Amino acid sequence: MTYAPKRFDFSIPVRINLYSDTQTRPSRAMKEAMLNAEMGDEQGGSDPSVWALCDKAAAMLGKEAAMFLPSGTMCNQVALATHCRPGDEVLAHEDAHIQGAEGGGPGAIAGVMVRGLPGERGIFSAETLEEAIRPTSRYSPPQRLVEVEQTANKGGGACWSVDGLNAVADVAHRHGMQVHMDGARLMNAAVALGVPASEIAAGCDTVWLDFTKGLGAPLGAVLAGSAAFIGEAWRWKQRLGGSMRQGGMNAAACLYALEHNIDRLAEDHANAAALARGMAQIPGITVETPETNLVFFDTQGTGMTVVEFAGKLRPLGVMVSVSDTWRGRACLHLDVSAGQVEEAVAIMRQVVRD
Repeated sequence: MTYAPKRFDFSIPVRINLYSDTQTRPSRAMKEAMLNAEMGDEQGGSDPSVWALCDKAAAMLGKEAAMFLPSGTMCNQVALATHCRPGDEVLAHEDAHIQGAEGGGPGAIAGVMVRGLPGERGIFSAETLEEAIRPTSRYSPPQRLVEVEQTANKGGGACWSVDGLNAVADVAHRHGMQVHMDGARLMNAAVALGVPASEIAAGCDTVWLDFTKGLGAPLGAVLAGSAAFIGEAWRWKQRLGGSMRQGGMNAAACLYALEHNIDRLAEDHANAAALARGMAQIPGITVETPETNLVFFDTQGTGMTVVEFAGKLRPLGVMVSVSDTWRGRACLHLDVSAGQVEEAVAIMRQVVRD
C-alpha cells in the first residue's frame, strides 16, 4: 500500500477553491516582502527576519519566547514531546487534530497516549475534564497535558470562549497539568470574538499560530511559550530536522501576514455566512451555522454522498473537501471573493437539481 499523495489533475482548473484555507497563494506584495527580506543563518541565531517574527508573534500571543517551524503539525509534535515523557497521557477532544490527522505522531514521536474527551462542536467543558482526571496511581499513565484546538476544525470552526478556556486551564493547572493550544486558526477566533489573541491564550502554557491558512503565507508556524520551554523545544526541533537556515525569506512572508492579513479575516467569516445561507436553500443539503470561515454541510438529503457531490462539482471548477460519507466542508479564505461564493452556490444548486 502506498501513502504518497495522488498527483493533482491540472487539466481541470479550479476556479473556486473551497477545499481549505491552506490553498491560499501568497500575494504579489507578500512575495516582494520575501524578496526584500534580511537573512542570516537561523541555526546560528543570525537571521534578523526570523528573530523579528518570533518576537512579534510571542508578543501577540502573550508569551515570553517563540520559535519558527515549518508547519503547525510540527508545532504540535514538538510541543507534545517537550511537555511530556513516553507513557504520559494527553487529554484532548475526541475530534482533535492530534488524534486523527497527524499520522499517529503523538505515539510515534513523543510516545504519549491521547485520551479523547466528548463535547459539542469540538469543545469540552471544565466539568468533563475534571471527570477525566484520575487519582495518581502507579497503575495509570501520568496525565501530563491538556490540549485544546482554537478554532475547533471538526467542530465546524467553533470558537472556544475565553471563559471556557480559562475554566479548563484552571482545572488542568490545579491538577498539576500543563495546557497546550493548537492555534491553527487562532486569529480567526480573535477576529470573531473581538478579543486579542493574547487574552484567548492567556491560560495556556504553550500556543502556536499557523501562517499558511487564512493568513495566506506559503509556509510556517510559530510555537510560543516560556523562554525555558522554547529553549528545551529547540532540542526537539533539532531532532526532527533542525533549522531552516536562511529562513528569513519565509519569516518575511509570515511577518507580512501578521501586519496585513488579520483584520481581513472578517471578510472570510462574512463570506462563510453567505455561503451557508445559500447552501441551506438547496433542497437536500443541511448546513451547520458557521462561526468563522468553515462551513460544514450534509448531503444525505440529496441522495449523493459527499464524495459524489464533490466529484460533480470538480469538473465545474469548484472544489470542496470530504469529511465522511455525508459530511463535507467548504472553507473560505482570501482567494475566494463574495462573487465567487454566489457562483459556487449556483453551481451547487445546479448539481443537486441535475
